[in-house]
Amino acid sequence: MRSKKTKFIFVTGGVVSSLGKGLASASIGALLENRGLDITLLKLDPYINIDPGTMSPFQHGEVFVTDDGGETDMDLGHYERFTNARMSRLNNFTSGRIYHAVIQKERRGEYLGKTVQVIPHITDEIKSCIRQAAQGMDAVIVEVGGTVGDIESLPFLEAIRQMRYDVGAGNTVYMHLTLLPYIGAAGEVKTKPTQHSVMKLREIGIQPDFLICRTDREISREMKDKIAMFCNVDPGNVFTSPDVKSIYELPLELHRQGIDERLAETLNIWTRAARLDRWEDIIRKVYSPGRGEVKVGIVGKYVDLKESYKSLNEALLHGGIANDVKVDLQFVDSQDVEEKGAEALLSGVDAILVPGGFGVRGTEGKIAAVRYAREKRVPFFGICLGLQMAVVEFSRNVLSLADSNSLEFNEHTPHPVVTLMESQVKVQDKGGTMRLGSYACALKPGSLAHKLYGEDVIQERHRHRYEVNNAYRGRLQEAGLVVSGHNPELNLVEMIELPDHPYFVGCQFHPEFKSKPFAPHPLFSGFIRAALAQRDTGRTQA
Repeated sequence: MRSKKTKFIFVTGGVVSSLGKGLASASIGALLENRGLDITLLKLDPYINIDPGTMSPFQHGEVFVTDDGGETDMDLGHYERFTNARMSRLNNFTSGRIYHAVIQKERRGEYLGKTVQVIPHITDEIKSCIRQAAQGMDAVIVEVGGTVGDIESLPFLEAIRQMRYDVGAGNTVYMHLTLLPYIGAAGEVKTKPTQHSVMKLREIGIQPDFLICRTDREISREMKDKIAMFCNVDPGNVFTSPDVKSIYELPLELHRQGIDERLAETLNIWTRAARLDRWEDIIRKVYSPGRGEVKVGIVGKYVDLKESYKSLNEALLHGGIANDVKVDLQFVDSQDVEEKGAEALLSGVDAILVPGGFGVRGTEGKIAAVRYAREKRVPFFGICLGLQMAVVEFSRNVLSLADSNSLEFNEHTPHPVVTLMESQVKVQDKGGTMRLGSYACALKPGSLAHKLYGEDVIQERHRHRYEVNNAYRGRLQEAGLVVSGHNPELNLVEMIELPDHPYFVGCQFHPEFKSKPFAPHPLFSGFIRAALAQRDTGRTQA
């Protein structure tokens, strides 16, 4: 076995945020993995929060959950979807987490009376986290969040600057992602923002080896050469990240430009030739599905910001790939359902999904959407809060338990069919204290869930505080609600379904976190298959 000397690829961004550093990093990881390398990815976030768990989706977008219970940046979802790397809490560090670790060490006296400073103590802690994530890997891709020039990013940039001295120039690559804006009035693409971004990076001691320029149009060879000259980069190391219709096209686009070949040469690392047939097949299914289109209504609270449901959106797309059909996502604000009614907003969809969320706003709209799906026999999928709202709806309208609710939304409900977990009752801190990470779920033999998974016991990722109240479990089952999955250790309801319905499934966990384009999650594959059947039935009846 050849010994591994880990190569480090540091990805930074400039000009503006949201350029796609995460997707670029994930794509590079996919290409290197495709060439036979063992890779992992690491996200360094400059914000002071310990993790994004207490941040609003409107502020941060989705919180991605790992098997070990880490609440992490949404880019880790891209990393897992694009590669075989399994993320953990060791793959995402924030400024808050780094400073917290250093302060804890100082309180324990580990610095032997020294004055604790950003350099070397904070930067050493950052480098330690990078090395820890890189153990046993051929290559680690380290993405630094934020934009070059942000004051909060400086300790991370200083740490990655030092890494070249620690591990050697031949084992490091600095890759900088910038914007090439098109100015309509001038009719030109401007390179000056990229030049200034690189200048800022060089001021703090980092000379980028590779540039990836985000653009909405083709860039000439002459313009790339101009960028290379003014930014002191090899002309062969200037690449573009064009706007693509599907994020899964980006690895193919970057490979077409030869970025993986150049990386292998620069890092002097052995790789096999690229084998991208699977990626090409995914793109064919995304762009030219053979079975048309289905419409899925997503009844949620954060529909104005699609990033809030990033993994969910991708998992639905994966379900479409599995069924060779395009999935048209129609986002419906649950508050609008409260005001206008479910029939008015959902009558045109082939399936309804109610995702997770926190807080009372819009919950009655979600309950109305569940009732519409149950009574009109429209395929339904409820995730986390979606399952809880399905239980509340069933209790109210089938069991006739008036004013049934979750204790999260009504502390005085006479029928708390969803209640706070015992372990959560005395919890004061909000950060990192939910039921988080992977838990076992035993599936009921003969149930739809059991047929979809094809397994007796599964492992899925959780992020919640409230559970179905076991005091009502017997009555719910007697009235026809099937508990098709439960956690054997804690005896908690994990899955529900209605057997006399085309597809009525709820799960307390978040299956979207484990779905990949090459391995669509069975619950999403089954859901889209049911939507397809619903569409075809509707056409036949019409």
